[in-house]
Amino acid sequence: MAKPSHYRKTFQIAEIANGLIDPILSKRAGINTLLLASWDEIAGEQFAGCSRPERIRWPRQDGPDEAGGGFSPGLLTIACEGARALFLMHQEAELISRLNSFFGFRAVSQIRIVQKAIHVPTRKPKSRPLDSAEKHRLADLLADVEDPKLRESLERLGAGVISRQPKRQP
Repeated sequence: MAKPSHYRKTFQIAEIANGLIDPILSKRAGINTLLLASWDEIAGEQFAGCSRPERIRWPRQDGPDEAGGGFSPGLLTIACEGARALFLMHQEAELISRLNSFFGFRAVSQIRIVQKAIHVPTRKPKSRPLDSAEKHRLADLLADVEDPKLRESLERLGAGVISRQPKRQP
């Protein structure tokens, strides 16, 4: 009788990294990687590129209060670039509402904005489609390549390079 084979569960690197990073972020800054990853949607298109959450501070609780709950909402510190901080201040109430709906409970009651430079990785610009003349020129350049896999790879590379260049006017 054949032994049953045991498959090991595969994990994504992001799951492993989040498992390692989340406890540190939670302890030091009170935030997690899910908040950082979702910041673009929470902050909105207007503030996604110029701001980022830095820390959430919750007040210390000695024990449950008279109302029976032992939790008080915290203060979120947001880093924002230059003059955009003023516009972010005007959107504070809406941002608090979005944050609390993200958490699913009233986690944040105040926002503190600090001005600092934010380095956000730039996203690759979308490449434009090649016109027929560009496709024909690329095909002519690769006509002598015999290996089909190599030709396919070179076609993708060539299309990427050509599509990033401004379109030539005849």
